[in-house]
Amino acid sequence: MLQSKKRWNVQECDEQLVNEFVENLNITPLVASLLLNRGMTTVGAAREFLHVDAQTFHDPFLLHDMDKAVARIQQAIDHNEKIMIYGDYDADGVSSTSVMLSALQQLGADVDFYIPNRFTEGYGPNKAAFDKISAGGYQLVITVDTGISAVEETAYARELNFDLIITDHHEPGPVLPDAYAIIHPKLPGSTYPFKELAGVGVAFKLAHALLGELPEHLLELAVIGTIADLVPLVDENRLIARKGLDYLKLTKRTGIEALLSVCGVKREEINEDTIGFAMAPRINAVGRLQDADPAVHLLMTTNAEEAKGLAKEIDTLNKERQQIVNDITEEAVEFVESMYPPDENSVLIVEGEGWNAGVVGIVASRLVEKFYRPTIVLSIDSENRIAKGSARSIEGFDLFANLSKCRDILPHFGGHPMAAGMTLNSDDVEELRRRLNEQASNVLTERDFIPITSVDTVCTTEEITLENIEQMSALAPFGMHNPKPKVLIKDVHTTSMRKIGANKNHLKLVFEDSGVSVDAVGFGLGYILDEVSPIAKVSLVGELSINEWNNMRKPQLMVEDISVDEWQMFDYRSAVDVKRFFQQVFTDQMKVVAFHASTIDKYKSLLPMEHVVLIQDEEQAKACMFAGEQIVLLDLPPSQKWLECLFVQGIPSRIYAIFLTEEDHYFDTIPTRDHFKWFYGFLAKKGPFDLKRYKEDLAIHNGWSKETIDFMAKVFFELEFVTINNGLISLVKNSAKRDLIESATYRQKQQQIEIEKNFIYTSYVQLKNQFQDIFKRSIE
Repeated sequence: MLQSKKRWNVQECDEQLVNEFVENLNITPLVASLLLNRGMTTVGAAREFLHVDAQTFHDPFLLHDMDKAVARIQQAIDHNEKIMIYGDYDADGVSSTSVMLSALQQLGADVDFYIPNRFTEGYGPNKAAFDKISAGGYQLVITVDTGISAVEETAYARELNFDLIITDHHEPGPVLPDAYAIIHPKLPGSTYPFKELAGVGVAFKLAHALLGELPEHLLELAVIGTIADLVPLVDENRLIARKGLDYLKLTKRTGIEALLSVCGVKREEINEDTIGFAMAPRINAVGRLQDADPAVHLLMTTNAEEAKGLAKEIDTLNKERQQIVNDITEEAVEFVESMYPPDENSVLIVEGEGWNAGVVGIVASRLVEKFYRPTIVLSIDSENRIAKGSARSIEGFDLFANLSKCRDILPHFGGHPMAAGMTLNSDDVEELRRRLNEQASNVLTERDFIPITSVDTVCTTEEITLENIEQMSALAPFGMHNPKPKVLIKDVHTTSMRKIGANKNHLKLVFEDSGVSVDAVGFGLGYILDEVSPIAKVSLVGELSINEWNNMRKPQLMVEDISVDEWQMFDYRSAVDVKRFFQQVFTDQMKVVAFHASTIDKYKSLLPMEHVVLIQDEEQAKACMFAGEQIVLLDLPPSQKWLECLFVQGIPSRIYAIFLTEEDHYFDTIPTRDHFKWFYGFLAKKGPFDLKRYKEDLAIHNGWSKETIDFMAKVFFELEFVTINNGLISLVKNSAKRDLIESATYRQKQQQIEIEKNFIYTSYVQLKNQFQDIFKRSIE
């Protein structure tokens, strides 16, 4: 067997609906099942999802206070009032700020922007910032991607005599700010058709209302925050993402061109991953390490030299951010493994003096990925006795609900079930650790600590076609609530498998079923080569893609996880290097089984003695519990019956066959009954015979080995046909007639020959079949 790294949650589909989709939408069953798994339960909904380009944006004036906000902004433009855009320091906030700046500049407004410093000001509007803005003569402030929880700050804005328009998408609290206008899709009583806009989506709606027509030229900015902020890519977000990516490929924004250049991305290669893994991390890096202003300047500049310089600066900051994350992660992992090991802690809380608070969320995600435990990473300010950090969770543990039970020691916290941020007194960290671990122990089981992969559908090799994969691309762009499809291919044979890459840490394989072969690649899965036996059937989970090389296009599977459901046989019989096996192949999950103490003594220096089990009779074999275990058969027992006894308690998950032998019985000269008859007659004629003096002459005369003569002499002795005294062998007169099989030595020899024939001098397939038969007899 080979256990998958994650639990596979395979979704099921209504076959009747699949057929209905196939007939009405002219799509393949595979794509139909993917649509159903994304919540498209009617033909109309599925058609709308597939043909997103035909959709239209909702009327922006359906948003509460939109008319009021537009009128106030237009008044400010008409009277040349100074307008301040107040944004946030992440990619959503930066792109939101850029959208509003672009729209207002297009209308001729006197406008500037302000983004607070993560470290000195924290998240959201603050009174000190409002003092600066008021002192600068600004009479209208528009927040983007922030402000919905700024109740006190909004009241302070009124005292400073400027109007505040809030645009945001975060969860509204029980008390709303008393702002001039609030534009938010989730406001109580809101009739806006779509609630899940990102901050930049809300800013885009305001730009739409202000400009009087859809600002398609701003979609290339709106798509950045929409994808980066991990909002559900459905409805209007899907429309923003789909059209935005098209505009991004045609961008004329100097700053975006420069950013794509440092990312090493060509226009024609732009997709959602370009934003998620290249553009957004660099934009986010600025606000994580310093003021986020350079990121806005990059998106807004029209100067090529300035854009090039800013892009380079931002790329450098991202590399610095990556190094900081790596360093803190390394420290955090060591902290966990040495102080709070995962097998003893259901929740991991890691703290470090002076850790960069801007990256602790990324570090928490890394630790969840490594240990799969709810994790909090805290930066400690010992001078002020403050711990500030971020948390990430796993399925089954609601962070927000559990942190809410600790409000008395968490003066500031917020978030949702899977992520949260917090500030607390550093003296309370240990108490928080104790409480959360106690709470987690009440709701989490061992199964909850195995990661989950959501699998869209089971797929056959016949379904892995260019047509199917191309049709699947109609579901893009992929993201939250519309993930890249994952498929399961069950129980297929591999026709080739090898390690690839400079460090041989990746896996290249070809699998086959029903006469169809498919190429597959598994990055970081090179180690699995040693864990899949030659004829095992494997099950694979991964993403389908098209491999284009040398003008050839072929389907392929990008493998993420592999399992083998059947027991496996690994053959190390042929010229085995025992030292290499125990140094490179052996793991602590294996048990070494030996049937001869002499084998253990001979290889003692190489063997992991704490894992060695010596079995010296059938009763000992029957008592062994090897069900589901990985066992190494170091040598062969005296008879096959011992092996049958070994598995009466259950079948192992893997058998590693080494079968070291001191003697090779199979190729010995085996005396026939005629040999025994001649030897008996020889002794009858010659009388007592001195084996010590004349055994070699006798062997040469008959073309036998000396061992053959010793063997026959021992058999005769056990049958009481002869006496042997100091090498002198003599027949016993009038001895009883007995069969050779009554001799223990003769039986043992026959058994050894048979077991060597069946277990050493057989092919791999024959060997595995031998064990299959043994398992059947053991169970019976």
